Amino acid sequence: MTLLDHIKELRKRIIVSCIVYIIACIVIGIFYDPILAFFTSPFNGLDSSLNQKLFITSIFEGFGVELKFCLLMGAIVSFPFHLLNLLRFIFPGLKRKEKILIIWSVLASAVLSGFGFYLIYFKIIPYSIEFLMGSGFIPKNVGIMLKFEQNLFYVMNFLIFSILVFQLPILLEIMLYLNLITRKTLLKYGRFIVLGIFILAAIVTPPDFISQCGLAIPLTGLFYLTILIAKIFGFGNEK
Repeated sequence: MTLLDHIKELRKRIIVSCIVYIIACIVIGIFYDPILAFFTSPFNGLDSSLNQKLFITSIFEGFGVELKFCLLMGAIVSFPFHLLNLLRFIFPGLKRKEKILIIWSVLASAVLSGFGFYLIYFKIIPYSIEFLMGSGFIPKNVGIMLKFEQNLFYVMNFLIFSILVFQLPILLEIMLYLNLITRKTLLKYGRFIVLGIFILAAIVTPPDFISQCGLAIPLTGLFYLTILIAKIFGFGNEK
């Protein structure tokens, strides 16, 4: 293909991706209520003595949250299509080994994303909310009013950032595969990397040790699992 043909093909794929994104946003808008109920359900597990409702504090908040929610969820839902669209554009110019590397990376990313979502949504977030809303932090004579927008996007942002962090082992494995870094170097500085993982978890998660450890410990395990896989397949050998 000529350069002009490549540009035309790229324009076509960008247009298609934009159309798919718009459709995804519309579909999210149609099913807004059940999807919203799913993301706010972690707050339903609060102690029965607490007011479990989320409150809107301005007349524009409901509209603003729905619009922002649909735009964000539309991007998330349509992302696999955008990725496939991109791969179809670049695959013809790649070598066989590069194609295999990308395919395995995408499959591993899907598995880690699913694992990260399950761990964060079903395990860490409920415990985090219960811990932060416990009687140890909230006096008995203090009422509770949870803001709708703030708490909804707390859950969503926590999920998104955590899933992104779970992609780091894939990036590390690719670096080992390309011999950009060696297994010996990773093991040598392992304790510093683990410390960095805990610092990263502290940045991504809410300010409680349950969330931080709940994210950092699996990431630490994935770090050493990445090195083990690299050893099995001979990645990251000494140059």
